[in-house]
Amino acid sequence: MELEKIDKIIEKYSSDSSSLTSILSEIQAEYSFLPQDVLKRVAEKLEIPMTQLFGVVNFYKIFKLEPSGKYIIRVCLGTACHVKGAHGILEEFERKLKIRVGETTKDLAFTLEKVNCLGCCSLGPVAMVNDDHCGQMNAVKVNSLLKRLSSSGKY
Repeated sequence: MELEKIDKIIEKYSSDSSSLTSILSEIQAEYSFLPQDVLKRVAEKLEIPMTQLFGVVNFYKIFKLEPSGKYIIRVCLGTACHVKGAHGILEEFERKLKIRVGETTKDLAFTLEKVNCLGCCSLGPVAMVNDDHCGQMNAVKVNSLLKRLSSSGKY
């Protein structure tokens, strides 16, 4: 990790610990997660204890301590999607990717998440891959989606 880059982000906020969430958000945007050595640097530069830093990181669900996959798959489990079989879609993704919700494949290709609503109930059940919505999902669509996204074809 380039600590100079981290230092510049911190300096942008005048090394003010009240800007911690903004600092962490910008760092995560840069690296896609919050590496341990980076967190140590932030605590050091802001002169705050690591326990305070981890308190913030663990409180906000947006912050990640592990790298995410190239493709983040979010399966909607809102009421409309639930009624239309979203749990089965989620299970199919877990089966095919051999991971559970909240996990990332070993090759860092896919991360699987569940969400309460994606705001497109008429398309349910819905999955979202990065910023793209995939509506009216079923097991066949899960399989073809993963094959299309997988460069190795192993999913």
